[in-house]
Amino acid sequence: MVKSLLNLLALRQSSILSGATVLMVAVFASRFLGLIRDRLLVQNFDTSEAAVFFAAFRLPDLLFQILIFGSLSVAFIPVFTEILHKKGEIEAFKFASSILNLSLLVFGLVVILSAIFVGPLNSLIVPGFSGEQKILTDRITQIILIAQMFLVVGTFFFGIAHTYQRFIIPALAPIFYNLGIIIGIIFLTPIFGITGLGLGVVLGAALHVLVQVPFIKSLGFKYQLTFDFLNSGVKEVFRLMSIRNFGLIAEQINEAVGVALASLLTYSSVTLLTFATHLFAVPIGLFGATIAQAALPVLSKEYSKDDLVAFKSTLLTTMHQILFLTLPAAAILIVLRIPVVRLVFGADLFSWEDTVLTGKTVAFFAIGLSAQSVVLLLVRGFYAMKDTKTPVIVSLISISLNITLSFLFVLGIGLGVWAIGLAFSISIIIGTILLAYFLSRKLNGFKNSELIIPATKMLIAAVAAAFALYIPMKALDQLIFDTTRTVNLIMLTGIASGFGLSIYVLLVWLLDVRELTTFIELIKKIGRTKIDLKSEELPKDTGSFS
Repeated sequence: MVKSLLNLLALRQSSILSGATVLMVAVFASRFLGLIRDRLLVQNFDTSEAAVFFAAFRLPDLLFQILIFGSLSVAFIPVFTEILHKKGEIEAFKFASSILNLSLLVFGLVVILSAIFVGPLNSLIVPGFSGEQKILTDRITQIILIAQMFLVVGTFFFGIAHTYQRFIIPALAPIFYNLGIIIGIIFLTPIFGITGLGLGVVLGAALHVLVQVPFIKSLGFKYQLTFDFLNSGVKEVFRLMSIRNFGLIAEQINEAVGVALASLLTYSSVTLLTFATHLFAVPIGLFGATIAQAALPVLSKEYSKDDLVAFKSTLLTTMHQILFLTLPAAAILIVLRIPVVRLVFGADLFSWEDTVLTGKTVAFFAIGLSAQSVVLLLVRGFYAMKDTKTPVIVSLISISLNITLSFLFVLGIGLGVWAIGLAFSISIIIGTILLAYFLSRKLNGFKNSELIIPATKMLIAAVAAAFALYIPMKALDQLIFDTTRTVNLIMLTGIASGFGLSIYVLLVWLLDVRELTTFIELIKKIGRTKIDLKSEELPKDTGSFS
C-alpha cells in the first residue's frame, strides 16, 4: 500500500492543465497554511511586533530571489530540458550537480557577507526602524539567512521534477515550509520570543528539502561533487542569468521601496502591506503561478523542436485559462475585501482600523491581479525561447513607473499605504501590454480574434460579477447577518461569492467563452479518474516529454 501511494505521488502529469491542477491543490493547502500562519502571528504579536519579522524577511528573500529562484531556476529548466532531450540523463544530471554546487558556493559566500553587514543593509530596507526594533530585525535576519541555503537545494529539486512533468511531490514542499514556521510560532516563540519565528523558518526550509529527497533519487538523480565551469550548459545558464539578474535586482528594489515607504509611514504599515500582498498573492499562486509553471516545460519542448504553431497555441490557450480564473478572483477581492480581511486576520490585536486599511490596500492590488498572473506566463514564454533580454527591458520600464508613482503617491501627495497597491496595478497593467506586444512581434503576430476577443468577453463577465457580488453583500450585511460573529461572516462571504461566481459562469457561457468548456471537461475527467492502488509499479518512464 505504501509503495502504491508513492507511485501515485510520482505520476507524470501529461498536460499543462493536469499539472496545474495538481499544483493548485498543493498551492491552496500551502497558501491556506500561510494564512493560518499570519493569523497565529497577529494572535501572538501586535502589528508593530509582527513588522519586525516581515522586515527581517526582506534581505534574505531579496538575495534568494535575485541569485536563485527568480533567475537561476527559470534559466535552469530550459537548459536542463534541452540537455536531457538531446544528450540523455547522465549528462543532464552531471550538469545539474555542477549548477547546484556552484550555486551553493556563490550563495554561501553572499550569505556570510550579508550576515556580517546585516545592520547597514537592513537600514536601507527599513529606514524607519530604530532601537530595539532594529536590533531584533537584524538578529532574525541572520537566522533566516541560514534557511535560504536549504531553499537553494529545494529549488533545484523543483526544476528537475518539473522538467519530468512531475508536480505533486515538489508542490508538497511549500506546505512543509509553512508547517515549520507554524511550529515556530506555536512552540518556539514561547521560549525564544519573536526570535523563535526565525528558527521556525529554518525548520521549514529544512523540511522543504527533506520531503523531496526520496522522490528526486527515484528519478535517477545522483549527486556529484563537481564544479564543471566549462560545461556548455553551465555557461548557457549563467549567460541567461546575467541578463535576467538586471531585471530581478530592479524587481527586488521595487519591493524594497514599498517596504521602505511603509516603514516611513508607521511600523504597523509594514505589517498591513505584507498582509495585503499575502492575500493578493493567493489567487496568483493558485491560478497564475501554477498554470505558468506547468506551461514552461511544454513551451520549452515545443520551442526546442521548432514547433512555433504549437508554441503560439499553447501560449494563447494557457493565457486565457489564467484570465478565466483570475478575473473573478480579482472581483471577489475588490468587493469582499473587508469580510475577507476580517476572516483571515480578525484577531484581538488586529484593530478595525487595521482591517479597513488592509482591505483597501488589497483592493488596489487586486486591480492588477490578472495582469500579474499573465506576466508570469508571458515571461516564461520568453524564457522558453531563451530570450531573457526583452522581459528585463519591459520589467525595468514597469518597475521605474511603479517606483515613481509610489514616491509620488506616498511622499508627494501624502496618501496612505494603499497607494502602493494602486501604483503597482497601474505599472503591471502597462508592463503586461508591453510584454504581449513584444512577444506577438517575436512570434509574427497573434490574431485579434484569438488574443483580444476572448479576454474582453471574460473581462465583461468579471465586471458584471463584481456588481452582482456587491448587491447580496450589502443586503445580507445590513438586514440579515450580524457579521460581528465569525459564522455569519463566513456565510455572508460564501453566499455573496457564490452568487457572483454564478453570474460570471452564466455570462461566459452566454458569451461562448471556450475556457468554460475546457474546465468542465477537466472536472469530468477528474471525476471519471480511477486510481488502481493495487498496482505495484508504474511503467518505466522513457524520458519522453509528450
